Amino acid sequence: MNTIRNVIFDLGGVLIDWNPEYVYLDVFDGNKKKMQWFFDEICTFDWNENQDAGYPLEQAQSDRIKLFPKYEEWIRIYYDRWEEMLGGPIDGTVTILKKLVSNPKYKIFALTNWSAETFPVALKRFDFLHLFEGIVVSGTEKTRKPFLDIYQITLDRYQLDPKKSLFIDDNKRNIEAADKLGIQTIHFQSSIQLKSSIKYMGIEI
Repeated sequence: MNTIRNVIFDLGGVLIDWNPEYVYLDVFDGNKKKMQWFFDEICTFDWNENQDAGYPLEQAQSDRIKLFPKYEEWIRIYYDRWEEMLGGPIDGTVTILKKLVSNPKYKIFALTNWSAETFPVALKRFDFLHLFEGIVVSGTEKTRKPFLDIYQITLDRYQLDPKKSLFIDDNKRNIEAADKLGIQTIHFQSSIQLKSSIKYMGIEI
């Protein structure tokens, strides 16, 4: 018997297509090898995640420029053109979200790793973000997934029973962290897979 009453969505990669390649493929004239080197060595995934945990964007850029002054122009592009990295909504998942929101049986929330400085841009661009009963933004909380405290913040703030809550995220590391707190999970791979998994769990959409 389905016990889920709360559904918690990740945003980037689940509901919103975000990818720095949209900018840097242009910057590097389509040279994917050079672009990947830049992401591996200069503006790394770990570096960007630090901003998701509340580190100021301007300071983050300055730090990188001090380390790699030769690449200042490319480094500044990361946040100067950040909005261009937003590819648009992932329509299939947005459809699922809207169906869940329309069902009074469920309460719908979001838990996202996102800089507090850039999140207002997403709020203006994507109307569906205003459908959530609450959104926990890592940059505002000064912590991020997969650290357990941000999941606990979400559960406590909205008085959610983990056993009656479902968390959906495209990052397996974040899913494994939620599992530790007894939250039910779906590792997102596609909207079609998500729809199938939700129905298998007995959630009505």
